[in-house]
Amino acid sequence: MATTWVDFKQIKADVTIEQVLAHYGVHLRPIGSTDLHGRCPLPMHTSSRSRDSFTVNRARNVWSCRSQSCMQARAGRPGGNILDLVALIESCSIRDAAVKLHNWNPTLPPRRPVPAIETSGEANTPLRFALQHVDSRHPYLIDRGLAPSTIRTFGIGCYSGRGFLRGRIVIPIHNEHGKLLAYVGRALGDQAPKYRFPAGFRKSQVLFNLHRACATEVRDVIVVEGFFDSFAVHQAGYPAVVGLMGSTLSQHQADLITSHFDRAFVMLDGDEAGRLGTAVVAGVLAARMPVTAIALQDGTQPDQLTSAEIQHLMRRYATTTETEAR
Repeated sequence: MATTWVDFKQIKADVTIEQVLAHYGVHLRPIGSTDLHGRCPLPMHTSSRSRDSFTVNRARNVWSCRSQSCMQARAGRPGGNILDLVALIESCSIRDAAVKLHNWNPTLPPRRPVPAIETSGEANTPLRFALQHVDSRHPYLIDRGLAPSTIRTFGIGCYSGRGFLRGRIVIPIHNEHGKLLAYVGRALGDQAPKYRFPAGFRKSQVLFNLHRACATEVRDVIVVEGFFDSFAVHQAGYPAVVGLMGSTLSQHQADLITSHFDRAFVMLDGDEAGRLGTAVVAGVLAARMPVTAIALQDGTQPDQLTSAEIQHLMRRYATTTETEAR
């Protein structure tokens, strides 16, 4: 009997996961430019609680469903590629799934363009010096609610030396190995720019505080936007916190998070940019790990919350996450 020969690699390159979903009549809502989210279409998904647990990353052509019942039925696997998806829906082998895709290819809906994955550029070079003349007792830090222990831990203070950071609060930035990469300067008042970064510094290559977060050996990480957000969350008793230094997530930053931690809590600002950033960041990470998005009140930032308020939020969302996973 003749056997149909198919090239698995070529099938995965020729067919998009969106085309497969359209073939089965599965409709998901977009999150950001590359991710989709919605109800799980797999026949083994039996949970009525874990709704909207199915996530697709168009750029990588992969999917995941983190519902505990669904994962258990799939031997603990969180997701896969288009061949895995068809094999599960059709209850067939991977090879049979490839044959089906090969036969469907001419009749599938047309491909939609996928935005290119953000690249991070070259790595930042470690500094060969450390700033002197840094006043860690400056009143600005106390006014921002920082405890002396937090100030010492992060090595921050007002810089009185020469250069473009003079008269600003300087914040050291390290890579995941703890090597000093740069200092950023925060204005003491409302003057612009609020933050000054060294020329050529690539924020997309770094997660603020990652080396300290990794040292805790905690497997859950809290993702925030800024430096003072990181200080506040750390001071509240959650040292496994990293800062994006903005509301966007680069591919390299996503790789750093997923390679060092098992679960992420995304706590971005409660403004329009923060809410959009939360949807995109959570969507990207959810394709690779369990993610909980923490919604702050309108106009609220993590660094404006007291330690007790942060603790209350974390307890509430951690409990919700555990309940949904059952």
